[in-house]
Amino acid sequence: MQLTSQALTDGEAIPLEFAEPSSGGENTIPDLAWSGAPDGTKSYALTVYDPDAPTGSGFWHWVAFDIPTSVTDIEKGGALESPAREWENDYGYKGYGGAAPPAGRTHRYIHTVHALNVEKLEVPEGATQTQARFMLMAAQIDSASITPVSSQPEED
Repeated sequence: MQLTSQALTDGEAIPLEFAEPSSGGENTIPDLAWSGAPDGTKSYALTVYDPDAPTGSGFWHWVAFDIPTSVTDIEKGGALESPAREWENDYGYKGYGGAAPPAGRTHRYIHTVHALNVEKLEVPEGATQTQARFMLMAAQIDSASITPVSSQPEED
């Protein structure tokens, strides 16, 4: 599989418009396009994960799934339409949450498309995000990622 973006590049800084408002950004969803899904793909999921967050378990910025195979991209600032579902991110709301690293070291933001072997994840409303991600990973048959970075200067 392959994941591409006009806005994001591996190892390069995430443009401010895609950052969380607390970091001065606009929380705009970046454009993403994917191709090359393997046979047996019945739906897609999208995640954004910061493994460098100082939590011991990273920080999940976006968990979306039940994306039909007819959808192979999302436009800049776009939205996912039903039957796609978005789960609560670690900010505490459903949907995309942009980069907002604490001051100091550079953080990686792993944007991943997951090819799943089911049309719909059996994740009931009220399930935790961890439970949703467990179901997502159990159904994954392939994935592709882009890993841009973000940092905030040290405070004086």
